[in-house]
Amino acid sequence: MGGKPSSLDGHHALLGKGTEEEMEIFGYRSQVAKRVLCVAGYLFSCGALLLLFYWKPEWDVWATCVPCHLEEADTVLLRATDEFQRCKRKKVISLDLQNLLDSETPDELFSEDQESVINSAIARPGYKVKYIQVQKIRCVWNVSEKAFVRVGSLEDSNTCYQIHQKFGDGLTRKQQELRKMVCGPNAIEIEIQPIWKLLFKEILNPFYVFQAFTLALWLAQGYIEYSISIIIMSIISISLTVYDLRRQSINLHNLVKEHNKVQVTVWTKAKGEHQSESCNLVPGDVLLLEGQKHSLPCDAILLEGSCVVDEGMLTGESVPVTKTPLPQVDNVQPWKKHSLEDHRRHVLFCGTEVIQTRPSGKGPVRAVVLQTGFSTAKGDLVRSILYPKPMNFRLHKEAFFFIVGLVIIGLIGLVYAVAVFGSQGRPASETVTMALLLLTAAVPPAIPAALTTGIVYAQRRLKKKKIFCISPQRINICGQINLVCFDKTGTLTEDGLDLWGAIPCQGRSFLPLHSFSSSGPLPWGPLCQAMATCHSLLFLEGKIQGDPMDLKMFEGTGWEMQEPSSEKETGEMEAFPIVKPGATTSKAPLEGMAILHQFPFSSSLLRMSVITKELGKDTHGLYMKGAPEKVASFCKPRTVPPSFQVELKSFTAQGFRVIALAHKALSLDAGHNLRDLDRDELESGLTFLGLLVMENRLKGETRPVLEELREARIRTVMVTGDNLETAITVSRNSGMIPLGDRVILVEASDPEDPHPASVTWQAMEDTQPCKEKNHDFQDPCITIDGSSSSSTSFHFAMNGKTFQVLQKYFSPLLPKILMNGTVFARMSPGQKSSLVEEFQKLNYFVGMCGDGANDCGALKMAHAGISLSEQEASVASPFTSQTPNIQCVPELIREGRASLVSSFAVFKYLAIYALTQFFGTALLFWQLQIFGNFQYFTQDVCITLVVCLTMSLTEAYPKLAPYRPASRLLSPPLLLSVFLNVCFTLIVQIFAFRFVRHQPWYSPIRSHRGCPLGNQPILLGNGTGNATEPEDMVLSYEDTSLWAIVTFYCITVAFVFSKGKPFRKPIYTNYIFSIFLCIQLGLSLFLFFADIEAIYKGLMLICTPTIWRIYILIMVLVKFIVSFIVEDAILQNHRLWLWIKALFRFRSSSAYRVLQRQLQRDPSWPPLNQRDFAEDSKSEAYINPVFEDSDEDKPGLNSLSVQDANGTKILIQIHGEHRYKEDI
Repeated sequence: MGGKPSSLDGHHALLGKGTEEEMEIFGYRSQVAKRVLCVAGYLFSCGALLLLFYWKPEWDVWATCVPCHLEEADTVLLRATDEFQRCKRKKVISLDLQNLLDSETPDELFSEDQESVINSAIARPGYKVKYIQVQKIRCVWNVSEKAFVRVGSLEDSNTCYQIHQKFGDGLTRKQQELRKMVCGPNAIEIEIQPIWKLLFKEILNPFYVFQAFTLALWLAQGYIEYSISIIIMSIISISLTVYDLRRQSINLHNLVKEHNKVQVTVWTKAKGEHQSESCNLVPGDVLLLEGQKHSLPCDAILLEGSCVVDEGMLTGESVPVTKTPLPQVDNVQPWKKHSLEDHRRHVLFCGTEVIQTRPSGKGPVRAVVLQTGFSTAKGDLVRSILYPKPMNFRLHKEAFFFIVGLVIIGLIGLVYAVAVFGSQGRPASETVTMALLLLTAAVPPAIPAALTTGIVYAQRRLKKKKIFCISPQRINICGQINLVCFDKTGTLTEDGLDLWGAIPCQGRSFLPLHSFSSSGPLPWGPLCQAMATCHSLLFLEGKIQGDPMDLKMFEGTGWEMQEPSSEKETGEMEAFPIVKPGATTSKAPLEGMAILHQFPFSSSLLRMSVITKELGKDTHGLYMKGAPEKVASFCKPRTVPPSFQVELKSFTAQGFRVIALAHKALSLDAGHNLRDLDRDELESGLTFLGLLVMENRLKGETRPVLEELREARIRTVMVTGDNLETAITVSRNSGMIPLGDRVILVEASDPEDPHPASVTWQAMEDTQPCKEKNHDFQDPCITIDGSSSSSTSFHFAMNGKTFQVLQKYFSPLLPKILMNGTVFARMSPGQKSSLVEEFQKLNYFVGMCGDGANDCGALKMAHAGISLSEQEASVASPFTSQTPNIQCVPELIREGRASLVSSFAVFKYLAIYALTQFFGTALLFWQLQIFGNFQYFTQDVCITLVVCLTMSLTEAYPKLAPYRPASRLLSPPLLLSVFLNVCFTLIVQIFAFRFVRHQPWYSPIRSHRGCPLGNQPILLGNGTGNATEPEDMVLSYEDTSLWAIVTFYCITVAFVFSKGKPFRKPIYTNYIFSIFLCIQLGLSLFLFFADIEAIYKGLMLICTPTIWRIYILIMVLVKFIVSFIVEDAILQNHRLWLWIKALFRFRSSSAYRVLQRQLQRDPSWPPLNQRDFAEDSKSEAYINPVFEDSDEDKPGLNSLSVQDANGTKILIQIHGEHRYKEDI
């Protein structure tokens, strides 16, 4: 809901357009007459209408309100724009500001901030504000824009100068009170849900409502014991669910409760400096930050001084970060655009810990409150937990359709029951009861639970493997993952970097390599000076802290770090970090150096720099370190060695991480304010100092895991912020790019007058420097060998800039590149999220594994995000592994597959059991009979329930199969399985029902007198009945025979559906299930053959001759053998289904499969040694028509502009038109 609403008409608008939380909003006005009619409907329907409106809030709004303009609405209907289109009713709340304003007017209070959303939200002359609360965010009605807009933060349109000017002196008391009333308190309040409310919500679940209806019928029919057992199980199920929800609510409440109890120092215009509760903070307040440690209660922009903060809550890396004040420059650009993506270096985020403050000479550290409450960074993290993104998984949608199908069968049974009982002249009450009973028999109430049993057990097994899950429903989705994105550093490779060597540069040539392992610290020189100062390290609590790479680099110099004890050391008013030569270093001709100012590292800029001063002298300098290509572009060309590209590639090709360092002498006046200096001006004309080579070793588990995933035909992709060459080398070394496969470098350029955007394709063989008009040193251009790539597999590699250009100007081409895209380097956090989303658009089920640093967005976006960090930021990731390597990925996929297969097996089992019992009951209805109470009890509770609870205990198969389990309930194998098994049991039931009547001992008498002697024919007066006794609703030979068939089939089909390999271990490894199955079979045989009169009376069975019982067993055995062969040899035969698909030319409709087939038919793919241009730099890209595969020619395709290896521009006319060459 971060964007402004887009008004479609007065009644309807879009809220948060273009964001993940985009919603449609509709305005309505309540009508008393409609409300009265609805209340009457609630009463006459005994609450059924109210329950329906609870499930369907949009119907409630339509029934009680009339559409109106949003400005006049007292009720709004919110509808998500995703495929789920969930609706929510919200009340429009009105605030009266008249008493608060008193004699002042809003124009006076907002005289310096006329553009404020709050000012625009106050309706004149009544001074009222209307707002709605949407997912904890308050949206006010903007009178001027005629739309609901988000409130709770300063406007992004403010420039740097305006923020200092408007808010630098704080707010008045009246301004604070007004902003607090409109924006709400600065609190992230998570209510601990009362037990009665959780209970109420759970009981009103449609599943439990249907179950209550079913139980009422069974109780009315006299099934007391069975109904009580179901009630007890439901109570246990509801209690466990409520307990779990309550525990989660308490945990989340405890996570944020401290946030609302922070004492802060605020500066206001009237009172000056004073203490206040953090909940009273409003956007625009000025905070004074003291030196002690404390957690930030809001997002704030730093105005004066600097801070050191721990942002582990946001980034997943518990590394101190230095924050610098917002520059007070006078320009028209909004403050965020002025700082580009690097604006975060000025922002103190809510929930992060301030470790240290560094006041400037003007006074204490000051920051202006930017955002409060749930609008803050921590609030957004909590909201992502409260309102997770719904996942589109067809399983749950198809489960609904499957249940609808069962309901239709039940309705047919209802009509059948009415016809049978009605034609026999039975009472209407009995007819209705029996008809409804047959309806409920077709839909087992445990079906929704069947989809979760496998998930629950898989989650428990994952927990034992130290993989924790906050979104259990995603476990089943993990069973469908067919593409996994990996971060590199800390995920595929070790966390820390080892210092391997340094190559100083002098006189435009590289000096011999200095090896740290054999030669010790780096000798004194410009490169050593740069390594000692150009970092973000801090001296805190008696030790050096900061980024691990910076720490390794600093240790390689042998220097020491300390905080200055007085300003005499630096001659400055502020306290700055000081570095001095250590005892083990070579003699240095200076006492030490002070680091006066930092330009922090940014993933968008790929560099950092510092301004330094020699102690005791007035000598200033700037040192820069960063990506070698980037640093070289800021250096004077005459200082960069000609062999720069060759030297760089020689190390990156071996998988080393390389950074470059540079220096520039500065002439600064004594009173110069460092924060007012222009970074772009300072970072120009530098002298290249050399390269620092760091070793980033692969983790021991990386290569075997990637090999396992490749054998399972699961794509692996690297998404990293590191250098492209290094990423490619690590991909090769890890086996992500197999030996012999080719890598094609894709490079795209933004439009540059007069040329449109372009993309080049080059196979990586060796590099040569690019000679450009502006700089001699750019990213390496990769030459190609002219051979075709069709003989081997190929992989595309690109950097973040190329990916961004492709997204913007070559969007039709991007999906085709992603089909073989394996390495994505120099990717920013936002680009990582976009890449995951693009893969999802191709219908891939995407997993993302990262260490939490800069991966949080992608982890949340993926179908299964796996964080290897235990920091608070990873809370929003669906899965967190405490084992810091990628072994968790195949473990999760294995458990996901096992859970999915188990869910399907239990689902099929329940469906077949219900239909088997349904048809058995329907056959008995033919003679106005029904199964007995304890007969149902033994089947439903003693067998079926136990099977459902234990079948999913089977663990995952240790080896990943090269194909995934079916993800659809409505797939042909599953539907055929249900259909054929139901047909088998129906045939056997009908045969037994008819065949028993032709036995010589058969009698239609329906009463029980004892068991027959031996196998003698039963005669009236000699056996079990008396013709004069009334007919019984249960006792009959048909009932006894059908009960035995249904009971034994419940056991045998459980065995049939417990298939092990390839996704689960064999059935005998599930000891609990196997033991229970054997016990059930043994007891059933005992009950069937025992001839114990008490048992037969209790179960309401009639004793039959032994030969008939053997016949029943033969029928069941034949049915079991047929079911097992059909299920195992046909329906679960993967190769057979592949053959059937090939025979009928069935092709997958997944977008990536369709695209894959198109590209396989294209002889010109992949393109090599050519450059494609966008048709218009301001519009969508014009792509080579041969890329747009189709079986038919496409009219309107004119020409393709490419560039060959000789630099000749070729314009090719398509479809037989003329061709010409033009030299350029």
